[in-house]
Amino acid sequence: MTTIYDFEAQQINGKTVSLDQFRGKAMLIVNTASACGFTPQFAGLEELHKTYGPKGLVVLGFPCNQFGAQDSGTNDEISDFCQVNYGVSFTMMAKVDVNGTSAHPLYQWLCKEAPGLLGSKSIKWNFTKFLIAKDGTVLKRYAPTDTPKSLEADIEAALGS
Repeated sequence: MTTIYDFEAQQINGKTVSLDQFRGKAMLIVNTASACGFTPQFAGLEELHKTYGPKGLVVLGFPCNQFGAQDSGTNDEISDFCQVNYGVSFTMMAKVDVNGTSAHPLYQWLCKEAPGLLGSKSIKWNFTKFLIAKDGTVLKRYAPTDTPKSLEADIEAALGS
């Protein structure tokens, strides 16, 4: 059986990381974009990272350019944008596709584990979020319109707070 710990991904700096290093922690995985109406959610994600990171939450941002070409920059440009405009210190990953045949294997698995509205297996837009339990199972999928702040009760439950 495949678990989240079986996947690897590249950080925005090009370093490959195994998600197994986050075993025993809750994770919030988000496909992000730098030029989207939901881009201000970076501030809320950073707040979750600062508040719940010390308690065991790992926030992982995966830039994606599949929705309205809203993240067309290079990984370096995206990293600079996130740090300069939102003070992002949570882990940003390299740009990926989240839909289609070129979708990152992690996103293929996430969409299978937590289908969207009406059983949809695809990501509908930027800032779709997945909350992962400390045991590596997918707890919940959230719509782009769900603000980071609105996830706090679920994150606290996932952390056992």
